[in-house]
Amino acid sequence: MTGTAPTVLSIQTTSLGDRSYLVHDGSVAFVVDPQRDTDRVTELARRAGVRITHVLETHLHNDYVTGGYALAQETGAEYVVNADDDVSFDRVGVRDGDRVEVSDTLRVRVIHTPGHTFTHLSYALEGEHPYVFTGGSLLFGSTGRPDLLGQDHAETLARHQHASAHRLTEELPDRTRIMPTHGFGSFCSATQTQGDASTIGQEKQQNPALLKDVDAYVEEILDGLDLYPAYYAHMMPLNADGPAPADLGLPGRADKEVLRTRLAAGEWLVDLRTRTAFAQGFVRGTYNIGLDGQFSTWLGWMIPWGTPVTLLGETEEQVAEAQRELARIGIDEVAAQATGGPQDWTDDPLSTLERATFADLAQVRHHRRVEVLDVRNPKEYASGHVDGALNIPLGQLPGRLGEVPSGEVWVHCASGYRSSIAASVLAREERRVVAVDDSFDEHARTSGLPIVEP
Repeated sequence: MTGTAPTVLSIQTTSLGDRSYLVHDGSVAFVVDPQRDTDRVTELARRAGVRITHVLETHLHNDYVTGGYALAQETGAEYVVNADDDVSFDRVGVRDGDRVEVSDTLRVRVIHTPGHTFTHLSYALEGEHPYVFTGGSLLFGSTGRPDLLGQDHAETLARHQHASAHRLTEELPDRTRIMPTHGFGSFCSATQTQGDASTIGQEKQQNPALLKDVDAYVEEILDGLDLYPAYYAHMMPLNADGPAPADLGLPGRADKEVLRTRLAAGEWLVDLRTRTAFAQGFVRGTYNIGLDGQFSTWLGWMIPWGTPVTLLGETEEQVAEAQRELARIGIDEVAAQATGGPQDWTDDPLSTLERATFADLAQVRHHRRVEVLDVRNPKEYASGHVDGALNIPLGQLPGRLGEVPSGEVWVHCASGYRSSIAASVLAREERRVVAVDDSFDEHARTSGLPIVEP
C-alpha cells in the first residue's frame, strides 16, 4: 500500500478501559472490536462520509457484549470472526494468514495470536503506514491476561501470549503502530498500559513479554494476576450467540410507591450520584454506584445476574448514560428510573453516611474499638494494609456480609469510590458504617495508622 495514509479513529470506552477502532480510506471502512452501543460507530462513519464494509473481531470478549454482530446486520458489512470459534451465527471465518481485502488501499492480514484466548487473532494493516490491531494480545507495556478461561489453562495461555508477542515483533516493522482493545483500565489486561500510544519498536524496549524469557515472563504474569469481575462469566456465551442490538430507550418512570415496592421486593435501586451527594442524603436501602467511576464494572461484579435494576439519577441524561453502560455488559433488566433527588424518591426520612479520612481513623482507634474493612482486591491488600483490617474485595462483599464483624465498621479502598459503594451495601443492612474517603497511598502511611508492609 502506498500513498495516502489510512485514517484510524479510536472509540474509547473509558469506563471499561477499552477501545474500538474505525479505519477508512475516505470511502469505505472496517471496524475492529465494536462495543454493543454501535450508534457511536455509525455516527463516526456518517461524519467521515464512509461506508462500513467489514467488521473484524479479535476474539470472543470477556469484558463486554460485542456490537459486531449487530453492526454487521445493520450495515450489511461482512462479519469477520475466527473460523475456529464456536458461534451460532453466520460469519466470514478466517484463520492465520488469510487476507481481508477491504479496498485497494486497505488490505489486512490475519495473524493468529493465542494467549488471551486460544483463538485470538490480530489484524495487520500492512503497507507504507502499518498498523496492527492487537485486541488482547500485545498491549502498551503489557499483554492481555491469560487466565480468563480458567486457571487450568492460565499457564498454557501465558506461554502462548509470550510467543504471540514475539511473533508480532518478528514479522512486523518497528514503525508499526499498535492498536490494542484492552489495557486502559480494563481488567482484561495483565497490568495497566504505559502511555497512550506505542509501536512495535517501542514495545521491544519496554514490554516484559519481549524483555524476559518465557519462564520468567510466565512466572511474573501469573503471580501478578488479581481478581476479575464476576460478570465476565456471562460475556463469552452471549458473544457466541450473536448479541441483539442495545436497547437504549429510557425505561418507565417510577414514582415513590413503585420505588418502595421494588425495594421491598429485593431489587437493586442504584443511586448514580457522586459519593459526596449520596452521603448527604439518600433513600434507605439504595446502593451508591456513582457514574464518576467504573460504574458498570462494579455493579456487574456485585449484582446477582438477572436481578432487575432501577436507576436513580439527577437527570434523564445521567440515567441514559448509566443504561448505556449496563447494556455494554449485557445487563438489560433496567426495570425503571427516577430523576431528581432523594426527596423526590421517598417520603421517609433520608439516611446519611458519615465520611472520614485515614487520619480520622487513626484518632478514633485511640479512643474506641472500631472494625476496619478493606475492600480492595487481594493484590492491593498484600501491597500494604492497615494492621487488623479485614479484606473482603468489593465485588465479593454482597455475598460475604456474614463475615463482617458486628459493631462500628470503617470501610476503605484505594481512593474512596469503592468505599462509598461498600458503605451503601452495609448501610442497607442497617450496619453502623463510616466511609473513608481518602487516598490510601498518599495518606494512610502518614496518618499514624499501623501499616503491615509486604
